[in-house]
Amino acid sequence: MMREKPIRTVVDQSVDQFLRALGERNASLHTIKAYANDLGTFADYVGDAAFSAIDHVRIRGFLSRLYERGLSKTSVARSLAAVRSFYRWLAREGLVEQNPAALVATPKLPQNLPRVPTIEEINSVLDGKMPEVASFPERDHLMLELLYGCGIRNSELIGIDMDDVRVASEVVLIRGKGKKERYVPFGDSAKTAIAAYLPVRQKILSDTKKNTPAFVINQRGGRLTTRSVGRIVKKIAVAKGLSPDVHPHTLRHAFGAHMLEEGADLRAIQEMLGHERLSTTQRYTQLSMKHVLAVYDQTHPRAK
Repeated sequence: MMREKPIRTVVDQSVDQFLRALGERNASLHTIKAYANDLGTFADYVGDAAFSAIDHVRIRGFLSRLYERGLSKTSVARSLAAVRSFYRWLAREGLVEQNPAALVATPKLPQNLPRVPTIEEINSVLDGKMPEVASFPERDHLMLELLYGCGIRNSELIGIDMDDVRVASEVVLIRGKGKKERYVPFGDSAKTAIAAYLPVRQKILSDTKKNTPAFVINQRGGRLTTRSVGRIVKKIAVAKGLSPDVHPHTLRHAFGAHMLEEGADLRAIQEMLGHERLSTTQRYTQLSMKHVLAVYDQTHPRAK
């Protein structure tokens, strides 16, 4: 005898519709997957309850259940944000009259700012020869120059195609979150690294008989993965004396903080980083102030 399929609840069906709507708005696959996980857990918790029966008390109960499962405050806050976004969509579609999730306070998160390497530390990594651990020194040097010199994300780096790089204009076309495109400038250091890398790239493609539009390739002639980039960046950073917790996003943070330290306009930094909201870019003001305070404490005679 065949088992009957479980009945799809109203919340289940609405979550599916919401995820489809995200896809139609060109949300990234990573974003859609995160929403699917969080809202799937929420749908399981509320079961077959109607939306009219789900109030802010029940949503608080959902957050308590997440804590009981051992989730961190950051993960619980992300789940609450997903539920809020879901309810905003439900309201726009006329499926609910109010957003009970808006009445639930976000878990207070610790203000842990990432430790950003100093300009001198970054220069020590980028200047001079690549260490022996670099299996493809020309490419690895170029990756570091682009991650720091352009402030791009790991996923944006591996998504660059040959046609996106405008060497003469010294800009590169970047495809960011939500398939949004922006042009980001690069300087002489990156231009020199590109010139050193391209002949080696061409030789690898010739030897492997591969043909790929990817700008940054592996030694087999294929497009690099984000995991590979992360492993390479960490290996080289550690070999050059930086902390083992360095990863590609550290270089993006360093780009924003160092630009601000050197007097760049916050909105220009926002544009180059591809931040949708200025408030996201303003985190670098905190990073910069942290640096200023550290310098003051170390150097001012009345601070000691």
